[in-house]
Amino acid sequence: MNESVSNTFDGGCTCRLVSYRLSSRPMFVHCCHCRWCQRETGAAFALNALIESTRVDLLSGELDVVDTPSASGRGQRIARCPRCRVAVWSNYGSGDRVRFVRVGTLDAPDAFPPDIHIFTASKQPWVVLSDAAPVVPEYYKPAEHWPQQSLARWAALPPRELA
Repeated sequence: MNESVSNTFDGGCTCRLVSYRLSSRPMFVHCCHCRWCQRETGAAFALNALIESTRVDLLSGELDVVDTPSASGRGQRIARCPRCRVAVWSNYGSGDRVRFVRVGTLDAPDAFPPDIHIFTASKQPWVVLSDAAPVVPEYYKPAEHWPQQSLARWAALPPRELA
């Protein structure tokens, strides 16, 4: 089935030990230009599809979850393939409720262009952004940018467990 018309999207790591499936489109896609994302990816930005954890199914392999620091101080948990070490998703301040799936690990990454560019105050000067998606210097208020359906999905998430 053509994934562009499907509601499922498959992905995995480089060595294909780990594979996963999204059972719907993500709520929103961030293109983050913060220095933390630049350092962690070794690139100019990170492209993350925010989706409920319950809508991400691990199809094969096991993940090595690594706790790393973050600019917020709350840290993040990065799920990596134990063999090729590719990061397939992270969990940030929302606990385990939402996965930040690395769009580049999807079999069809072009299905999810950014909905917003965030932390552009620290973007690399040679990165040229179009006006296809909003650009904000830091973070933003989801109610001002997310579609109503995505806001409803966020509101339906179970309460965040405090550590």
